[in-house]
Amino acid sequence: MASTDPEYGTKPQPNPPTAGENKWKYLKVPLSSLDAGLRVLLFAACVTSVVVMVTSKQTIHQGPVSKEAKFNHSPALIYFVAALSVAGLYSIITTLASISIIMKPAFSSKFILHFAFWDVLIFGVVASATGTAGAVGYVGLKGNKHVPWQKVCNVFDKYCRHIAGSLAVSLFASVVLVLLIWLSAFTLHKKIPK
Repeated sequence: MASTDPEYGTKPQPNPPTAGENKWKYLKVPLSSLDAGLRVLLFAACVTSVVVMVTSKQTIHQGPVSKEAKFNHSPALIYFVAALSVAGLYSIITTLASISIIMKPAFSSKFILHFAFWDVLIFGVVASATGTAGAVGYVGLKGNKHVPWQKVCNVFDKYCRHIAGSLAVSLFASVVLVLLIWLSAFTLHKKIPK
């Protein structure tokens, strides 16, 4: 027999969680699926950024002389491509690991802790590469009057648009990494017994 409240003839309602109970158990968002989705988004952003940067090439003809601008003419842009390539490879590996957590959640705590550490490291690499390439792009756009660095984006406009697009997508990749770090921290916080 089900117990009922004699006064109203209904079943008693469960009490809301107290301060000591796990208040996150009512959260219905599948965090592992969100993690895997963000990692796929990170991969897409990294690949897009690398492809746009690698295809940044422009040749101009000034009389008998032709000048060419390519990403591999700048060590900062080479570092950018290398860093985003590493982040793309990392996102593939961690996406597969995140999918394995969905299938076998027994090892989720260890994986999430490793994700948190590695996400911070990759975020640092992507952010430093974005900042380095952004500084070179800014000098190309504005030049520098104090030292004789001429602006080049008024001449190599297509090249500079490619660099700007690649930087914008890599900045988005940095934001995705920040969200992944927050998600790992939140998931670890949920697992702490209260």
